[in-house]
Amino acid sequence: MSNIGSYDERLRDFDWDIAKRELGWTDGEPLNIGAVCSDWICDRGLADKTALVWEGFGGKKKTYTFADLRAYSNAFAKFLADEGLKPGDRICIFMDKIPGLYFCFLGVLKMGGIAQPLFSAFGDESLQVRLVSAGTRAILTTQKHVRKVRKITDTLPALEKIIVIEGDSDKLKAGEVFFDAEATPRIESFDIHPTGPETPSILHYTSGTTGQPKGAQHVHASIWAQYITTKWVLDLTEDDIYWCTADPGWVTGTSYGIIGPWSMGVTQCVLDEGFSADRWYKFIEDNRITVWYSAPTAIRSLMRQGGETVKKYDLSCLRHLTSVGEPLNAEAVVWSEQVFGKAFHDNFWQTETGAMMIANYPGMPIKPGSMGKPFPGIEAAVLDLKTHEPLTEPGKVGLIAFRPGWPAMFRAYHNKPDVYRSKFVGDVDERSPDELRKDQTLWYVSGDRASIDPDGYYWFVGRDDDVINTGGHLVGPFEIESALIEHEAVAEAAAVGKPDEVNMEVVKAFITLNPGYEPSGDLELKIMNFIRKKLSPLAMPQEIEFTDKLPKTRSGKILRRYLRALEWGEDTGDLSTLEDD
Repeated sequence: MSNIGSYDERLRDFDWDIAKRELGWTDGEPLNIGAVCSDWICDRGLADKTALVWEGFGGKKKTYTFADLRAYSNAFAKFLADEGLKPGDRICIFMDKIPGLYFCFLGVLKMGGIAQPLFSAFGDESLQVRLVSAGTRAILTTQKHVRKVRKITDTLPALEKIIVIEGDSDKLKAGEVFFDAEATPRIESFDIHPTGPETPSILHYTSGTTGQPKGAQHVHASIWAQYITTKWVLDLTEDDIYWCTADPGWVTGTSYGIIGPWSMGVTQCVLDEGFSADRWYKFIEDNRITVWYSAPTAIRSLMRQGGETVKKYDLSCLRHLTSVGEPLNAEAVVWSEQVFGKAFHDNFWQTETGAMMIANYPGMPIKPGSMGKPFPGIEAAVLDLKTHEPLTEPGKVGLIAFRPGWPAMFRAYHNKPDVYRSKFVGDVDERSPDELRKDQTLWYVSGDRASIDPDGYYWFVGRDDDVINTGGHLVGPFEIESALIEHEAVAEAAAVGKPDEVNMEVVKAFITLNPGYEPSGDLELKIMNFIRKKLSPLAMPQEIEFTDKLPKTRSGKILRRYLRALEWGEDTGDLSTLEDD
């Protein structure tokens, strides 16, 4: 029996107070994510339970209990306070997925700071853009990455502290401070700052798929949504061994790679190593992982390696598979059923939403290619592109929208109030979540297009900016890409519009090939003939370009706007999150 049980019953009976009660929180009390994920779990009698199993390059492996998590995060919290950092300061975490990242993340929150996690593969320019935008006061990094910080220090007037937590303390430069939580005496108790539900907690920068990255400000109340979605969508229990492959530099890596599982007292595994199908499968086998949360890009990469690689490992421990990041193509769902005996359950949410919004739930029939249905407590709709009224006709394409006021909703774009307001239909200013939920004129508009079928399942069409207008007809790239990767030769695909004198735009497809296939005119013809049976004439690519790889953000999303800009001879915009930056 799954945690969610009957989806229809949960819809009927849902209240966010369910999460508050299960977490043991009552109205008027302080609420601090760092405390919930460590101290509260220890208080429940789970202090000696394994919280983190970490593996890195060269076979390194470390294990930590929830008591360790509490002590080391306390040490970070005390150190930061002793260094003069104050509640409300934005403190950047810029490091690989080492154990110290997880300790300092919770420690920043415990002392009342705002955690600003950034992906460690960022170059100095990408880092500088986000630190300037946030007015970051301190950065926590490692000897490996501090050189990037040194290059841009002169351009960061707000930055006062550079703290190195791993490496050789003798190699620090003037103004840098070294701190190793594991090497200091354990701190079992810390006076946690009395943050409340609406106190700012995490500042997450968007991945930049649509223009300049923006800092989405979240609050401590987000844990209510992250906890209950972890329980009902990921189906975690205290007996599970869990692996979220996302880096905490992205929202998935914090919401479901830190907060969700640890708020439930679940053991999670972290692999700090590059992608390799064999390494991933061995990691699952060795740690007997039961629930696995990954991204479509990674799943498609595993598909390229074929099912024979899977057979070399005992993956019988897996009981539930989930996916997020981009819509999961139907072919990937079918493939996972064939090779793992279980389907990946896709779900949809964004940096701005902070938690899952639409999902395929355990026990609910999966329609391959669909995002599933709205989470209980989330009022979702597809809005007319012009009037912004909810569409009632099944299959009609519009903008995915949500009624504001759910706990994990971002509360601002840092220093960009006008951009924040532009994301909503209606007036969202200066009102509590409860007040927002009662306003039936308000919608948060996601910027993604979808349709709803007669059974209430949502079907992704594409980013609003990615939709192709050919001869006055709107064509979504996802439908085209899904048809293309069903061909045995195609590994990944991206569809964009290119200029056309007659039709305004026509479809052009960029394709990477599976091993064993080489680009040729004959292969292009075979692919065209294959998809002609699956797509309408309007959606058929007029051109296919073979490429070694597709441009992606560092979070794994295909950057279609970059390809489109090249076709149209336009400015490519902010590329700070491009993989090769």
